[in-house]
Amino acid sequence: MRARKPTPLARIELVVFDVDGVLTDGSLYFGARGEALKVFHVRDGHGIKLLAASGVTVAVVSGRRSAAVSRRMRELGVKHLVQGCADKVDALRALCAKLGIAATASACLVDDTPDLPLMTAVGFAAAVADAHPLVRAAAHWVAGRDGGRGAARELCDALLRARAGKR
Repeated sequence: MRARKPTPLARIELVVFDVDGVLTDGSLYFGARGEALKVFHVRDGHGIKLLAASGVTVAVVSGRRSAAVSRRMRELGVKHLVQGCADKVDALRALCAKLGIAATASACLVDDTPDLPLMTAVGFAAAVADAHPLVRAAAHWVAGRDGGRGAARELCDALLRARAGKR
């Protein structure tokens, strides 16, 4: 489906992660007072920290708003968090302009069809293993693990290997 050749992983400067279905398994839990609860995989978080430490800028862009996401991203040191985002391509463009990074030097990890426009706007589009079939077909790379179950860590590790010259 994607006609454009992907940007080599070693040249990626910015990675944008979706939340629900990517950093979580996509389940929505609600507490007795209506608060949304989310479960994050610790290895995904460690991968994000390693990626940031290597010099890659990490951003999280989500269509939903969640205090749990804000807290987890603070714990991980993610400085670029956009929540309640109706247009992820606009968010990407704003981030790229702010950071001085070309969109073609960015990657995303997503799971569902609302993210298809974002996938075409980045240089390297990745999908979690349990992503919607159209998203998997549009991806340059598909993780072997499901969202919220280590897929983010897989992408982080692939990027780190590429940056170290071990394609």
